[in-house]
Amino acid sequence: MDTLVLKDVRKSYGEFEAVKGIDFSVKEGEVFGLIGPNGSGKTTTLRMISTLLRLTSGSIEVCGHDVATKADDVRKVISYLPEDAGAYRGLTGRAYMRFMAGFFADGEEFERMVSKGIDLADLGDRIDSKIDTYSKGMARRLLIARAVMSSPKIAIMDEVTSGLDVINAYNTREIIRNIAKGGVTVLMSSHNMFEVDMLCDRIAMINEGRIILTGAPADLKEEYKADNLEEVFVKAVKG
Repeated sequence: MDTLVLKDVRKSYGEFEAVKGIDFSVKEGEVFGLIGPNGSGKTTTLRMISTLLRLTSGSIEVCGHDVATKADDVRKVISYLPEDAGAYRGLTGRAYMRFMAGFFADGEEFERMVSKGIDLADLGDRIDSKIDTYSKGMARRLLIARAVMSSPKIAIMDEVTSGLDVINAYNTREIIRNIAKGGVTVLMSSHNMFEVDMLCDRIAMINEGRIILTGAPADLKEEYKADNLEEVFVKAVKG
């Protein structure tokens, strides 16, 4: 079953067309990667899916809801973590989780959500330290936990390991794997093709606003007789 379907999606800014009629779908429970170089249209696409940008034309359905006409329903079933997301640095991690959970629930459900978020962040005693004392990796773990503690149907993450060192990037990928195992569909963008090869069930490669390839990483590497997805991308662009 498809939880996300894009058909001939376009986004223009005046004369400039940033997204040029793209199509892809994401199945329930999979980790799907939208990959390509900076400026290729990844973030614009994620923002349209997340109802933050209006489509110029085409259609996007999220769990059966059209983003253009049922934006409120879409927002109830997704979470979106942008690349530049931040937290209230004067709060402790626990206080931040409680503050954010208050937008979604109260009573027992509120406490359950906070507990889930703290468990996902896995920060130990540092959950009671102020966020402005966290490393970038710790802050990213907190933000990912915040994004999924409300049990969204789809978690949308933009360049989720950008700027992290090797260990923190590895730990972040483990969190994403666990989120998917818990039944959440994950849509992530990245220009790190090693990362999506490690994580994703299927990918769509985007270049200059167009989808140029879609498929499982192993299948694409076999089709292009390539050792890695970077090589696949280069061969596909060159035609």
